[in-house]
Amino acid sequence: QVQLEESGGGSVQAGGSLRLSCALSGRTFSPYAMGWFRQAPGKEREFVAAITWDGGPTTYASPVKGRFTISRFNANNTVYLQMISLKPEDTAVYYCNAARSFTSVITGSGDYWGQGIQVTVSS
Repeated sequence: QVQLEESGGGSVQAGGSLRLSCALSGRTFSPYAMGWFRQAPGKEREFVAAITWDGGPTTYASPVKGRFTISRFNANNTVYLQMISLKPEDTAVYYCNAARSFTSVITGSGDYWGQGIQVTVSS
């Protein structure tokens, strides 16, 4: 089974920065597109960013364009989400996602999900 584990979350003041990491492990030799979703209290899970297996192309949800950057290091199957200029509305549980298809990651139909990690931005 493929497993995903997020790390790097926490609390930060508005305007601050955080970097999330997601490590993919398990019995697989196939490349995966990977991405991030988030879910705020009382709201549905929403797409944040995605990246192909070879590091490009990438795509972002409109609210995070220009502030968040997704990247990956395939040597250890890790994807990152660098977040700057954080806003209180970015507060949510962030979930890592992986799928064989880039489109599946973007649409939220990925094959695997992490447990989620809390990001809290205070005003």
